[in-house]
Amino acid sequence: MTSPMTTSRQGDILILTSDNPPVNALSNAVRQGLQAGIEEAKNDDSIKAVIITCAGKTFFAGADITEFTKGMQEPALPTLVDQIEALDKPVIAAIHGTALGGGCEVALASHYRIAVPSAKFGLPEVKLGILPGAGGTQRMPRVAGVETALELATKGDPISATQAQQVGLVDKLATEGNLLAEAIAYAQEVIGQPVSRSSERPVTVDTAVFETFRKTNAKRFRGLDAPATIIDLIEQTAGKPYGEGVQAERMGFMKLIMGKQSAALRHVFFAERKASKIDGIAEDVQLRPINRVGVIGAGTMGGGISMNFLSAGIPVTIVEMAQDALDRGTATIRKNYEATASKGKMTTEQVEGAMGILKPTLNFDDLAECDLIIEAVYESMDVKKDVFGRLDKIAKPGAILASNTSYLNVDEIAAATSRPQDVLGLHFFSPANIMKLLEIVRGAKTADDVLATAMALSKKIRKTAVIAGVCYGFIGNRMLMPRQVEANHLLMEGATPEQIDKVHVAFGMPMGPFQMADLAGVDIGWHRDPTRIENIRDALAAEDRWGQKKGAGYYDYDEKRTPSNSARVAELIEEWRGKLGATTHDITEEEIMVRTFYTMVNEGAKILEEGMAQRASDIDVVWVYGYGWPPYKGGPMYWADQEGLKKIVEGLEKYGFEVAPLLRKKAEKNEKFSK
Repeated sequence: MTSPMTTSRQGDILILTSDNPPVNALSNAVRQGLQAGIEEAKNDDSIKAVIITCAGKTFFAGADITEFTKGMQEPALPTLVDQIEALDKPVIAAIHGTALGGGCEVALASHYRIAVPSAKFGLPEVKLGILPGAGGTQRMPRVAGVETALELATKGDPISATQAQQVGLVDKLATEGNLLAEAIAYAQEVIGQPVSRSSERPVTVDTAVFETFRKTNAKRFRGLDAPATIIDLIEQTAGKPYGEGVQAERMGFMKLIMGKQSAALRHVFFAERKASKIDGIAEDVQLRPINRVGVIGAGTMGGGISMNFLSAGIPVTIVEMAQDALDRGTATIRKNYEATASKGKMTTEQVEGAMGILKPTLNFDDLAECDLIIEAVYESMDVKKDVFGRLDKIAKPGAILASNTSYLNVDEIAAATSRPQDVLGLHFFSPANIMKLLEIVRGAKTADDVLATAMALSKKIRKTAVIAGVCYGFIGNRMLMPRQVEANHLLMEGATPEQIDKVHVAFGMPMGPFQMADLAGVDIGWHRDPTRIENIRDALAAEDRWGQKKGAGYYDYDEKRTPSNSARVAELIEEWRGKLGATTHDITEEEIMVRTFYTMVNEGAKILEEGMAQRASDIDVVWVYGYGWPPYKGGPMYWADQEGLKKIVEGLEKYGFEVAPLLRKKAEKNEKFSK
């Protein structure tokens, strides 16, 4: 095999170039090539400096994660970075794209760093439940300061080259498109000077920084092992020699990588990538061009959906029935963009650029110019069929017609047209401009190229997409239903909203079933007749207890939306227990777990058996990115494997649930959903 590393000379400067697409991962072959280059520089007196650079779109964007499970071959990255730093001749890292994880550690081990302004630096290992294991926790505090090291290593979010220069991580900024030439010039400047080794710099720190950082980020780091380990490690090694620090780092790395959280987070990492693969479709299928998107409805969902495409530079035609609704929707889109700009995440030019390609209109026929049309109207089959019938008459041949339905039958919607092959579901999650998940619903007659185009488009608009089949609620909402049903049954049988929610929050969910109902709105889906009271939800809604927006729902809320238990809700629950003749009993945490978590797993098994999801890991992706399932528990199907499928089956049987055949079969055969 041809090595991904090549060497070249520019006078007395040795240039080591990695060309390992797509992201120049630090694979074993790359590491071997880098090591050989450093050895060549060490043994050749005619070489006065070394430049490490990368071809393609980016500098080293991290390690080869597959090696975490297969085992890393020599030279291991910790050994390599120490060899780079130990060279007595200046080593310059020339950085474009992203220097992430191991790539950032290679840059830190280099004696000098030059980067184009668009480059980014980061230590994202924490997102896989581990810590930087090649000196990152030791060199970063010495180069960029303890506070920067804590931010980068515990949160995993990158910083720009400009920010990196401000904290000392970048020594020099280069002109875009002229990186190598300026790196060569920079190398010539430093030849003959004593090399600057990061590991030899002292760490300056105020010990109060650590406790402040822990308190400030307590909510963000709740339940996570890696951030706490990283903070402790940097704190404990701050005053120690580099050698002692890296030994402690290695021990911390090994402890985390052998732990359950890292295994779960790596499962999610690979599951997300696997989800983009569509079963039964050729990889070379010709995609349909999408040059303009139409959105029907300028409300919360329609506006949020539109923003995804506008942010990706794709023009949008948005249609409403009334001018005031159109103006309100357009104003909300602008307001959202301006709020993003006020946080420094967009420029004024980018805001105007996005708004400049938005075409608001009251004329339904204007959708005829669109290549993809997404309806985001009221969740009613009759309304949606009427919309698609109208679309069928005006949409151009080959246009993709999509419904943003959360529950309804996409095949029935498609049947309202003469082109069911062009119809699919695109279920965005609210708020649509923020939530990462997109369920792509594959109808019985959806064409392969339509499905493939939707998947490719999801990447352009930075969504994590999962293919779902046509069933009520698709994947996510279908699994949510048994949880909500059982939570309400538990309420009638003796539990309180707080007791049920507490179990879910302790598990790692951002909120429990009743907290979620209050946030979304107790009135969502309510029939709006205050005289028709058929359950506890109707009773709450009839009393204007619609949740946080009204200051009262299953909980009472103060002006800051802080919840407290409600005496009125307790009365209503007692009234309904009496009306239903419910027999109450002491509800245990174990019963709540079985009836609200195990039932979800059971429904997930049915979804798999029916072919409504392509793979168990797709279900995990839906719940991690759409419903706040803690990533460090890997998603419901992965978690079930860890919990033990036999235990899941026994729990379901104990409380009288019918066990899904696939779940029972796997439990009996001692198999797992995640292979």
